[in-house]
This record gives sequence, C-alpha cells and structure tokens, in this order.
Amino acid sequence: MGKAGVKGLGVVIVTLMAMVFGGKASTGVLIPLMILADIFAVIYYHRHTQWKYMGKLLPMMVIGVLIGVWFGNDISEALFKLLMAVFILGTVVIMFWMDLRKTPIEIPKHWAISSGMGLLSGITSMIGNLAGSFANIYFLAMRLPKNEFIGTAAWLFFIINVFKLPFHIFVWKTVTRDSLLLNLLLVPGIVIGFFMGIAIIKAINNALYRKFVLIVTAIGALMILFR
Repeated sequence: MGKAGVKGLGVVIVTLMAMVFGGKASTGVLIPLMILADIFAVIYYHRHTQWKYMGKLLPMMVIGVLIGVWFGNDISEALFKLLMAVFILGTVVIMFWMDLRKTPIEIPKHWAISSGMGLLSGITSMIGNLAGSFANIYFLAMRLPKNEFIGTAAWLFFIINVFKLPFHIFVWKTVTRDSLLLNLLLVPGIVIGFFMGIAIIKAINNALYRKFVLIVTAIGALMILFR
C-alpha cells in the first residue's frame, strides 16, 4: 500500500519489522520486498514521473547510502532512532506551519535543501529503510500533485533500493537464503496491498492527500520514538 502511494506508511512498516527482527536484520528482510513493490509502482505511475526532481535528490542519495554502509555497524540503533524521530516530527511541524502561512516560502527550493534531504535519505535508507519520510517532506515542499509525487518517488526508490541490494548481500549479509524464503511467503501481500493502495489513493484528493501524508508520517515518527 505504501508503494502504491499511501505515503507515510514506510515509517510504520520499518518500526513494526524492527520490533520483530531487530533493526539491522529487518533491513535485509525488507529490501527485496520493497524492490518488488517498486517495480509495480514504476510500471503503474511511470508517466507521472518528474525527472528534474530525481536529478536533485539521487546523486546525494547515492553518497548517503555509501556513508550508511560505512557507518552502519558503528551507529547506536537506539540513539539513531531517537534522532530520526525528533527530526521527522520537527520537519512535519515545519510543513504544517508552511501550509498555514498566507504567502509561500521559497527556502525549500534552495539547492542546499535538496542536497541535504538527498544525503539524509540515502543514509537513513541504508541504515533503517527510513528514507521515505525525508523524500516525502521534500516532495511536499515542492508541492507536487498527488500522481507526480507518487511517480517520482517510485522511480527514485526503485533505483536506490537496487543500488543498496549488493551491500545487503555482500557487506552486511542481511539478505540470506532464510530471509529470501520468508520474502516468498510475503509476495502475495505485496500484490494485494499494492492494488488496495491504488484504490485508496483514487479516493483521496490532493489537498487531503497532503494532510494525510503529514499526519501518518508524524504517527510513524512517534512509534519510533516511544517503541
């Protein structure tokens, strides 16, 4: 459902998986499932992709993934998740404040914002599969319409997740024979969830969708903070 466009669910999914498998191990369980769901999303939403935003985020995301691979074993999981939750909640508050303003704010369009969001997305994508929150906030700041939001995110995360896969297999060794067998059991849920997500998205207008993303992202951040 998250990859179909019900954004914000990624934080909830990551938190629940970490509760079951542990932080690092859960990233290896999730990555093949996310790539499969990314393929569905890319096929369905391809025509809505805004490539100019890909170019702003992707280079720094790649660098962020490499940093995440390097430091992943040394970062305290508890401290990292605490900082992540605080940062996500703070950003959501800022976005709500921006929505309430009478005049638009141009600061989020600065190159430093896109580079910073890309770097954070890459690092947190590798370490905790939490990049969706940062990318969501950036795309919301750019005020992308619903379908353009989903289509651009679909390609962005398909590319970055495929890039991450070899590191999970050969460096962190979190993708194993056992994890892949578990993935096979979960494939039907990916297919069903994707088409359920499409039905939900069609029923949500752009204004409601923006508020929905912020609210669900905030809830997910609170789950990380207090779990």
